Amino acid sequence: MLLPVAKALLGHYRRHPLQIFLVWLGLTLGVSLLVGVLAINHHAKMSYNEGEKLFSNPFPNRIRVIQDNTTIPQAFYINLRRAGYTQCMPVQTQHLETKDDINISVVGIDPVALMQISANNLAKTDDMLSLMRPPFPILISQPLASYFSLDDGDYIELQNQSNIGPVIIDKAQRLSGSRIFSDIALTKMLGHKTGFDILLCGEMSDKKKERLERMLPRGLQLETHKESGLTALTNAFHINLLAMGMLSFVVGLFIFYQAMSLSFIQRQPLVGTLRQIGVSTKELIIAMSLEVFLWIIIGWVSGNFFGLLLANELMPTVSNSLYSLYNADVGLLITWSWDWSYQSLWMAIVGSVLACGWPLYRLLSIEPIRLTARLSLARFAGKEFEVQAIIACVFCVAAYLINLLPHSHENGFMLIGFLMISVGLLTPYIIWKFFDWLSYRLPSAKARWFFSDSAASLSYRGVAAMAFMLALASNIGVETMVGSFRATTNNWLEQRLAADIYIEPSKVSASRISHWLEKQPEVESVWRQWKIDYQTEYGNLEILSTGPTLGEKSALTMKVAIPEFWYSLHHSRSLLISESMALKWNMKPGDYLDLPAPMGDNWQISGVYYDYGNPYNQLLLSHSAWLKVFGGQGKTGIGVVLNDTEKRTELIGRILKQYRLPVEQVNDNNNIQVKAMKVFDRTFIVTGTLGNLTLVIAVFGLFFATLVGEVSRQRQTALLRCLGLSGKELILLGGLQLLTIGLFTILIALPLGIILSQLLIDIVMKYAFGWTMQINYFPMEYLMTFSWTLLALTVAGAATVWRVTRRQAIISLRESL
Repeated sequence: MLLPVAKALLGHYRRHPLQIFLVWLGLTLGVSLLVGVLAINHHAKMSYNEGEKLFSNPFPNRIRVIQDNTTIPQAFYINLRRAGYTQCMPVQTQHLETKDDINISVVGIDPVALMQISANNLAKTDDMLSLMRPPFPILISQPLASYFSLDDGDYIELQNQSNIGPVIIDKAQRLSGSRIFSDIALTKMLGHKTGFDILLCGEMSDKKKERLERMLPRGLQLETHKESGLTALTNAFHINLLAMGMLSFVVGLFIFYQAMSLSFIQRQPLVGTLRQIGVSTKELIIAMSLEVFLWIIIGWVSGNFFGLLLANELMPTVSNSLYSLYNADVGLLITWSWDWSYQSLWMAIVGSVLACGWPLYRLLSIEPIRLTARLSLARFAGKEFEVQAIIACVFCVAAYLINLLPHSHENGFMLIGFLMISVGLLTPYIIWKFFDWLSYRLPSAKARWFFSDSAASLSYRGVAAMAFMLALASNIGVETMVGSFRATTNNWLEQRLAADIYIEPSKVSASRISHWLEKQPEVESVWRQWKIDYQTEYGNLEILSTGPTLGEKSALTMKVAIPEFWYSLHHSRSLLISESMALKWNMKPGDYLDLPAPMGDNWQISGVYYDYGNPYNQLLLSHSAWLKVFGGQGKTGIGVVLNDTEKRTELIGRILKQYRLPVEQVNDNNNIQVKAMKVFDRTFIVTGTLGNLTLVIAVFGLFFATLVGEVSRQRQTALLRCLGLSGKELILLGGLQLLTIGLFTILIALPLGIILSQLLIDIVMKYAFGWTMQINYFPMEYLMTFSWTLLALTVAGAATVWRVTRRQAIISLRESL
C-alpha cells in the first residue's frame, strides 16, 4: 500500500516540475555554502598539523635567528658539520607571488644533507638529486600541481613576469601545503640572500644538544619544536567564517522550507482524497518522510559537489589571508573528506526536519473533508504569521537574557543569532499586518486591492521575504563592520607610522647605521626601538621600547591614560599596555602589574594604547627601563624622520648601498601602509563573497517563490484579464508588488544591519581580538546594494507574471477551473 501512496504524492512534481528545481535549489545552495566553509576550515586545520613537516619527517630541533630579517652565517653551518652535527640541514625560504596574485613559498634545501637525516632514505631519489643540477628545477606536490594545472617540465609564471622551473611533480606524496622545494642555490638567486633562514636538526642526545648550545654565536638560538599553536591562534578567524556559512545555510533552508510548504499546501486535495479512501496517517507520514529523505540525499550530494567547487575557488584568498596574518602555510587544493561531509549531512538532516516538520503537521492535522475543498493558499497565512510573531517574542527575550550575561565571543554570536531569528520571524507578520491595514484605509479602490493582494501573496512569499531580509541585514552589517574596521585601521596606521623610513638592521650594525643617519642633512631625527618576546604565565608577551621624543609620543594612539602618562613612563617604574592585553587581563591605568624575572613586580600601568596590528599581549617600556631590564637583548629597529620627504627614495638607496642591506629590511611608511591595507582587503574578500552569495540566493528565493505562486494563482490572473486588465498592467502590478515587499523589507533590514554591525564591533571583535573602534556608516554603499536588489526584485516580479500572461486568458481560466 505504501508504494502507490508514495507514487501518488510524488506525481505532484510531474504537474509542477518547477517546484523540483525550487526545492533542490534551496537545499543545495544552503548545503553548498555550508560545505564550502566547513571544507576550508577543516583543510586549514589539517594544513597546520602538516605545516611543520618536511618530507613527512618532523625535525624536532631547529636553530633560528633572534633578530628578524637577519640570517644564519654559512660559515657557522660549515663549522657545525665539521663538529660532527651531520643531522642538521640548512633551509632558505623565498616568498613569491604568481601572476594570479597567489603567494607561494619556495623552500631551498640541501638534498645531500637531507639524505643523511631523512628516515627510509626519502631523499634518495632521482627527482631530489636533480634539484642540484642547473637549471635548478622545482619539486611540487601533486595537489599543488593539479591546482596550477602543471605537468612535469612546465614553468610557473611570477608576478614580475619571470619564470621558475622546470617543474618536477612529487609522486611519492612527501610534500604538503603550498610550498615548493628547490635546491638552496635557486633561492639564493631569487632573493640574493646570503646565509640561511633556519637550520633544521634531527634527533640528538641531551649531551650533544648542550654542546651545540655552547657553540651558538650571539644572535642565534636553539629551540625544540612543539605544536605551532596555529589552530588556537586562528580560532577567531575560523569561527567568523563558520558564522557566515551558517547564515548562508539558514537562508537556503528558508527557501527549502518555503518550497516544501507550498508543495504540501498544493497537495491538500490529494492528501484529503487519500485519507478519505482509507490511507492511514501513519502511511502518509512514512511516504512524505521518505520524500523528504530523498530530497536530503539529493541536496546533500549536489551541495557537496558545488560546495567543494566553491571552497577551491575561495581557498587561494583564504590561504593568502592566513599566511599574511599568521604566517601559516595552507595548501591551495581541497579534496573531498568525510569529516566535513558528515557534518554537512547531519546539518542537512536536522535543518530539513525543522523546515518540513510544521508544514507536514499542518497538512496532516486538518480534517480530510476540508482538505478536499480546494482551500485558498492565503487562508492560513495570518494565523501562521501570528504564531511566528509569538515565537519571535520568545527569541527576543532569549536575546535580552544573553545580553545580561558576561560578554564573550561565543555569547556575541548567540546574541546575534537570536536577534536575527526573532526579527526574521517578525518580518512577514509586520509586512502582512501593514499591507492588510492599508487595504482598508486607502481611498483608491485599486490601491486597496493592490495591498490586499500583496498581503495575500505573502502566504507563499513570506518565508522568502524573511530570508531576503536576513541576507540583506547581514550584508549591511558585515559591510559596515568591515568598512569601519578598514577606516579605523587606515587612520591608526597613518598615526602609528610617524617616521618616514623604517629599518630592521642586525644588532651589530644598528648603532653604526643610527650614527650615520644622524649626520645626513635630510634627516631630522632618528628613533630606536627594541623588541623581545617574553614568556609569562599568561602566554607569550611582546615587549617594545620607546624613546622620549614628542614624535614618538604622537605616534602612539592612546585609548586611556593617567595624567602626565608620558612623564611617568620615562621617569618612574611604569609602562603602557595594548588594548587587547588590557581587555584580556582586565587591567586599567593606575593598576600595578607583576611579571616574572627579569621584569619583576610593581610596574604601574600608565596608559592603554590602540594596537590593531596585534591581537595579543603587548606592552611598552621606556628606553632607560628596557636597558635596565634586558640590556642588549632583543631585536632592534630604526625609525627615520626626514625634514624633506621628497628625498626619501634617494636616502633609502644610499642606505642600501652603504650597508648592503636586503631590500626588505628598509621600507618607507607609505609602502608599509599599502602592504598592510592590501593584507586587510585580502582577509575580508571571503567574508564579502559569502555575504554577496547569500544575498543572491535570497533574491533567487523570492523570484522562484513568486514564480511558483503566480502559477498557483493562475485562476485569479485569468479572471483579472477577463475583467479587462491588460497583460502589461498585470506585469506592472507584479513588478510593483515585489518592489513594494522589497522596500518594506529594506526598512526592516537597514536598522537590523546597523545593530548587527554594532554588535559585531562591540562584542564579537572586542572579545575575539581585543579591539574596539568607532562605527562608520556608508550610505552610498547601502544605496548601491538596495538599488541592484530592488531592480532584481522588480524584474523578477514582472517576469513571473509575464510568463503566466503569455497564454490566452480564456484558456488559462478554463484550465484553472
